[in-house]
Amino acid sequence: MADRGASAPPLPEDWPAHPDPILALNRMGSFDWDLDAGLFHMDAQAHEVFDLLPEEYDGRVESLSLRVPPHEAARLDTVVANAIKGGSETYGTYFRIHCRDGTSRWTHTQGYIRRDGTGRPRRVVGILRDATRELADSEARSLRAAQDEAFRQQTSVVQVTSAALAHARSVQDVIDVVQDTHGVRHLGAAGVVIGLVEAGRIRLAAEGPADSSGPGTRVTRIDEPYPMSEVVCTLTPRFIESPEEFAEGYPVLWPHLTGLHITSAAYLPLIAQGRPIGAMGLLYSDRRGFSAQERTVLVALGSSIAQSLQRAMLYEQDRDLAQSLQQAMLPRTIPSVRGADVAVRYRAATAGGAVGRDIGGDWYDLIPLPGGRVGAVIGDVQGHDTHAAAVMGQLRIVLRAYAAEGHTPATVMARASVFLHELDTDRFATCLYAEADLATGVVQVVRAGHIDPLVRHADGSCHRVPAEGGLPLGLSAEFGRLEYPVSTLELDPGHTLLLCTDGLVEQPGADLDDGMRALAGFIAKGPEGVRDLADRLIEVADERGGDDDVALLLLRRRVPETSRAGGRLQQRVTPGDPEALAEARHMIGAAVRSWGARDRADEIELAADELITNTLMHTEGSAILTLRVVDDGDRRLRVEVEDSSSALPRRREVGESGVSGRGLLLVELLADGWGVEARGGGKAVWCEFRVPAGAAG
Repeated sequence: MADRGASAPPLPEDWPAHPDPILALNRMGSFDWDLDAGLFHMDAQAHEVFDLLPEEYDGRVESLSLRVPPHEAARLDTVVANAIKGGSETYGTYFRIHCRDGTSRWTHTQGYIRRDGTGRPRRVVGILRDATRELADSEARSLRAAQDEAFRQQTSVVQVTSAALAHARSVQDVIDVVQDTHGVRHLGAAGVVIGLVEAGRIRLAAEGPADSSGPGTRVTRIDEPYPMSEVVCTLTPRFIESPEEFAEGYPVLWPHLTGLHITSAAYLPLIAQGRPIGAMGLLYSDRRGFSAQERTVLVALGSSIAQSLQRAMLYEQDRDLAQSLQQAMLPRTIPSVRGADVAVRYRAATAGGAVGRDIGGDWYDLIPLPGGRVGAVIGDVQGHDTHAAAVMGQLRIVLRAYAAEGHTPATVMARASVFLHELDTDRFATCLYAEADLATGVVQVVRAGHIDPLVRHADGSCHRVPAEGGLPLGLSAEFGRLEYPVSTLELDPGHTLLLCTDGLVEQPGADLDDGMRALAGFIAKGPEGVRDLADRLIEVADERGGDDDVALLLLRRRVPETSRAGGRLQQRVTPGDPEALAEARHMIGAAVRSWGARDRADEIELAADELITNTLMHTEGSAILTLRVVDDGDRRLRVEVEDSSSALPRRREVGESGVSGRGLLLVELLADGWGVEARGGGKAVWCEFRVPAGAAG
């Protein structure tokens, strides 16, 4: 056993003198540590440094645990072990001890390692001194500096968070900013919960980590015994500075949070315009208590979050109202069309900006017309606001009305332009109107400043269909240029017509033609079904984002279940070319017999001959003869003769003078139906003959 009161051996001659005479006034003692025997000898002054009575210490290092806390002892062991293993001659460090009165004291030790001839450490001699006075001022300065730095960091976090909140548009955007690990977490919080006041209750809107709110608290009454309820009712922050305070104040909630190791919490009311809209809780696991500065920072943060939440709530209300208005302006349902598959889609813009940017003037429509025809409309009113949506709704209605009245596509577009010009608005609109005869596949297209349509073939290939166009609606009336040329395209069975607004095509910095080519390439690789293809196109638009909305209409002409091979033939007949006329007559006869209409072959040949002859006699150009089988449940053979003259033919009644000009009367007598259609700058005269479905070819 060591002599507890014996003086330790003298320090080495080269041991440095104490550098500071002020520090020499502090208690200082010496020690001699026999590493082989494991005995730690201290003089009387060293006992005083450790606040130990001689009878309380038996000379063993382990006995110092009465004053040295375990974590400090472990740190001391590490310092000494590293010095010994590293070959050092000295070491020094500060550590805390617990005095008998419960206070803590800073102590400094400095040791000299003595080794034998082989370099093996045998003894450590050194000094121990009370460093409390030495570190008091330094610690206070460091603490103040640390607190100031922490306050600056917290203030910076609030500023950064407030700046991020300025860009938040929706409630979820606000929540994402609050939960961002670079935001509130830098305030030292280990968890966050946010509740919103709804109809007298508090609904949990966010929590992190999971179960930070406790079970059964996702929807609570405002008068329930929870901290968020308390701050909502009192409009006063609640700072919980210890686990004991939490357990005592909220005994219902605390047992569910013990697994989170919470040591303190701050619950803040979210107040906007003098009323509570929610509450936020910050949960801490490494601290107790809140300084006045910290409380000020957290209250400022809560105020900023509350203002952002209210702004987001108002934005969402306005957006929902505007979107409801726009949805009301679009067709509620799309009618089923015999002989076609149709898909329509709409996607709102997603770019940031003022309230109302999520709505616009894009629209689509599908208009059933007499005779198995259908009108497809796609358009875009200038602007992204409720006014654009209102103008769009009016335009959709008048276009539908003009088409239903039986006007030609060019007239429908011209009248719509005049209507928009006469509205009390400065907006214009682009539009494309396509009138399709699903029995024949003939589609007449009129374009008012809009992008061209696309057609996907049955084999999947897709191409843009250039269509001559006029000025946008409203502008053509203002400048007195109401001419809208009509383009004609053939939509064969299995082919799909695609109409869209420019939001699906245009990209910043990209050329429109490049965008159209890219869209055609994507459609060629897309799903076969029109609904699946429409969904995929909208998904692409969503992935790309952008500040323009998208309207989309796809119309696929179905393949008749009883279709026969060779359903369409065409022949051009020019004036003064008897061979071409003979070939046309031969083609008519062969086609009629092969398509199962042998019994009506003479009638069909005669009617076709009359139509061709009338065209060659009364127009200056060629006649284009088209024969096709139409089978939409009522199988018919259709004959069309197209020319470049806009003058309409007139059927003469019996008894009028002259022996010529009776061709249409003869056609009417022979055919089951006939009519005239505008085709671009010309027209097409057609007639149809019913053919028995079971007739042999």
